[in-house]
Amino acid sequence: MDHTQTPLFTALKQHAASNPVQFHIPGHKKGLGSDQEFREFIGDNALSIDLINIAPLDDLHQPMGVIEQAQKLAADAFGADYTYFSVQGTSGAIMTMIMTVCSPGDKLIVPRNVHKSIMSAIIFAGAKPVFVSPVRDENLGIDHGITTSSVRRALDRHPDAKGVLVINPTYFGVCADLKEIVDLAHSRGVPVLVDEAHGVLIHFNEKLPVSAMAAGADMAATSVHKLGGSMTQSSVLNVNVKNGHVNPQRVQTIISMLTTTSTSYILLASLDTSRRNLALNGHEMAERTIGLAQETRRKINKIEGLYCFGEELLGGEATFNYDPTKLTIHIRHLGITGYDAENWLRDHYNLEIELSDMYNILCLVTPGDTQDSVDTLIRALTEMATEFYGSGREIKELVVKIPEIPQLSLTPREAFYGDTETIAFEESAGRIIAEFIYVYPPGIPILLPGEVISQENIDYITDHVKVGLPVKGPEDRSVRNVKVIVETDAIF
Repeated sequence: MDHTQTPLFTALKQHAASNPVQFHIPGHKKGLGSDQEFREFIGDNALSIDLINIAPLDDLHQPMGVIEQAQKLAADAFGADYTYFSVQGTSGAIMTMIMTVCSPGDKLIVPRNVHKSIMSAIIFAGAKPVFVSPVRDENLGIDHGITTSSVRRALDRHPDAKGVLVINPTYFGVCADLKEIVDLAHSRGVPVLVDEAHGVLIHFNEKLPVSAMAAGADMAATSVHKLGGSMTQSSVLNVNVKNGHVNPQRVQTIISMLTTTSTSYILLASLDTSRRNLALNGHEMAERTIGLAQETRRKINKIEGLYCFGEELLGGEATFNYDPTKLTIHIRHLGITGYDAENWLRDHYNLEIELSDMYNILCLVTPGDTQDSVDTLIRALTEMATEFYGSGREIKELVVKIPEIPQLSLTPREAFYGDTETIAFEESAGRIIAEFIYVYPPGIPILLPGEVISQENIDYITDHVKVGLPVKGPEDRSVRNVKVIVETDAIF
């Protein structure tokens, strides 16, 4: 295929250049109806291609023209049989994957440290999650992926599962042996779905971990916007039909059901052009990015009090490979938390990082980085370490304890839509929760709709709230109260 072409973006530019008289939405009509300050900042070029699904520009819900051509080019670039553009982010693509393979009551094998979009899709589909615990890194205080052996045990206990979902790579860039997991699941006739939100570059350079499509997975939701240069909220869903597990027509139906009919052509055009850039220049882009990241990693590891893992982490079942462009920096020995480090970097260097937890910060090196940007990071980290390392601050012991996965008494859908009441959280032991509770670190959901609350759960979450760590999910942000399923009295 000719990857120099951008069918959709070219059609948008040509349409804008023809300057048609518009009697359709959007109402700003090429910016004439926009707020003046916003128009001047955004620019008339962008506003001129903020269009809708008129005939010359095709329709994402039933592509037969330039969008279809753009998606075929993307499929070729990503090594997929079919690629679907998503303007609902990778969350929309993940929901599509799950709702394509799962019907009400179906089982889906998933890691416990899943993105909330996965649980949302399980609720929408009425599926029943079979949770597999990720491997915990006791030295860094983070979680890696699930292993082949844990997937095998799950399939042995639940041979009727309709799918296995894998996160590859993890947020921190670590990968299990995806090809081995895919081969195992396929030997049982079970499709593999991959949350590949943080892995767009792995398609384009052999020094990076294997991609989902190269490993033979059936579907993968990939964030082009995170690392591949497209605009925020634009992603792709890659589909492999060779194994016969996925019907592409059903995928199109599901993704259409989940997608706005007012699709953003600016987002779609950014996917089209990012595909061109990645297909033509992706190997070189990734090569330069890897080199920049590895050089930065070496410099970080020379700073007293800091540690950024690399190849030495590999060798375990859950640490088969890693993406070196993710810089996970362990800061515990400075005597501060990751949250403290994030705020210090912002206040002193106007530097924003990807995430922080109790013991680490994560910095992403992407094709958008330069030597200047990573030099700024090194200067900032050096000054921060100089200020805090050896200052007499107490170095907290690394403790990451997670309660056992609770008993699932109702499907998440039944609990989420069930009759509920609000009670004091401290008095909720033995009740079935109807909402989510996540605790950071380490980011694994502690309670999900349908699970039985234990006293251990209550103590764990309450302890984290007391020390000021963010707890997410419940409607009552103070976590004093929680929604539970109403218990009906027996009738005699």
